[in-house]
Amino acid sequence: MLVTRTSFQAFQQFLKHDIQIRYRGSYLGILWSFVTPLLLLTVFTFVFSVVFKQRWPGFGSSPMEFGLIVFAGLTAFNILAEVLNRAPTIIASKPNLVKKVVFPIELLPVILVGGAIFHAMIAFGVFLVMHFFIIGAPPATAVLLPAALLPLVLFCLGLAWFLGSIGVFLRDITEIMGPVITGMLFFSPIFFPIASLPPWMQGPASLNPLAITVEHLREVLIFGSIPDIGQWALATMTGALFAWLGYQWFHKTQKGFADVL
Repeated sequence: MLVTRTSFQAFQQFLKHDIQIRYRGSYLGILWSFVTPLLLLTVFTFVFSVVFKQRWPGFGSSPMEFGLIVFAGLTAFNILAEVLNRAPTIIASKPNLVKKVVFPIELLPVILVGGAIFHAMIAFGVFLVMHFFIIGAPPATAVLLPAALLPLVLFCLGLAWFLGSIGVFLRDITEIMGPVITGMLFFSPIFFPIASLPPWMQGPASLNPLAITVEHLREVLIFGSIPDIGQWALATMTGALFAWLGYQWFHKTQKGFADVL
């Protein structure tokens, strides 16, 4: 995809519009970006650490510490969940841009991912404040947050291009996203570390595109360690390949969008 000054300006304008329209008419507005993850964190902390009395192996013993670890993984999950939820309709819901306006529609999935990242950054800001009050100052490795997120962002970009294209031709795909998102939540290492699984399950669990990012986020934001460079590089290259394939698929299929819409 050729990035020009015009396309970058269009990206900025549509991203701002996407964020504004999401909260239009609500009393709290963009504050929901703070409130929603905190409400989810409260529910999951209560259920898993108070009701089921689950603790994170080798780290702390209080429900708040467990909740903080869950919060880091949950924020990464929310990026993927937003893409899965909105990508199938990102093109189909804007037929005017496809048929009547000269607009680089390949930017729409990029805008979607950009919006998900924006909300995630707000949530991570909340996380850092909570970390300071519950545990203390975040470790120096917290500056590696963008690098830890990069593989997931690349994967989500490819996924947005794939699903955005498929959603034009197969509208039923939106109906299966709910179960897929729920499955990703509980089959990803958000409420447990991969190391706690039986050895025969750890390999398959690591193939989850969300797993590596969640594990790396915990390492840099909470445990103060640098992720395995080889593992991160492999995940990043895999994400970049998936993003490239997603864009190629989108580019090949977009010629038929106007006929369907």
